[in-house]
Amino acid sequence: MGKREDILNATLDLITEEGLQSITFSKIFKRANVGSATFYHYFDNKEVLVNELYKNTSKQMSEFVIKDYDIAATLYEKFRFFLKKTADFAISHPNELWFLENYAHSPFISEEIRNAVDPTISEFINIIAEGQRQGIIKDMNPVVCFQIVGGSILFVIRGHLSNKYPLSDSEIQQTIEVCWKGIKV
Repeated sequence: MGKREDILNATLDLITEEGLQSITFSKIFKRANVGSATFYHYFDNKEVLVNELYKNTSKQMSEFVIKDYDIAATLYEKFRFFLKKTADFAISHPNELWFLENYAHSPFISEEIRNAVDPTISEFINIIAEGQRQGIIKDMNPVVCFQIVGGSILFVIRGHLSNKYPLSDSEIQQTIEVCWKGIKV
C-alpha cells in the first residue's frame, strides 16, 4: 500500500471516528504518517481528498458486490446474489458503509461524483426492470424499487453493526427473502 492509500485510509478512519468537520490536516498527516508535501502531491485540498475517498470507496464496494456474478443465473438468483453480496460488504466493511451512506447526499461530494453511474447498481436496476418486463416484479420505478430493497437490507445490517442484535446468515437470507416478496407480483 502506498502513501496515497495511507492518506485515504487515515481519512476514512478519522471521518468515522470524529466526523468530517473535526478532521484537521495535522490529524490526517499524523494518522497517515505523511508530511504536508506528500499530502499535497496527491490531493489539492480536503474537498478533493473526500471526493476521491468517496469515489474509491464506491468502487471498492461495487467490485466486491459484482465479484463472481453469474450473468446466466435466473432473475431470482441474481436478485439474491446482489443483496447477499451487499450484506457481506456492509458487515465486513462497516466504516466504508457508514461513509458511503453519510456522504452520498452530502454537499462535500461533488455533483459529478455523486451522480456517476455505478455499473453494479445499474446491473441490479436492470435485473429489476427485467423482472418487471417478465411480470415477476411489481410495476414501479425500478430505481425506487432498488432503493426499497437495498435500503431494507442495509437497515437490518446497520442494526446488527450497532449491536442492537446479532445477525446470523440465516436471518440475512430471511431478510433477502422478505425483500423479494415485497417487490414480487
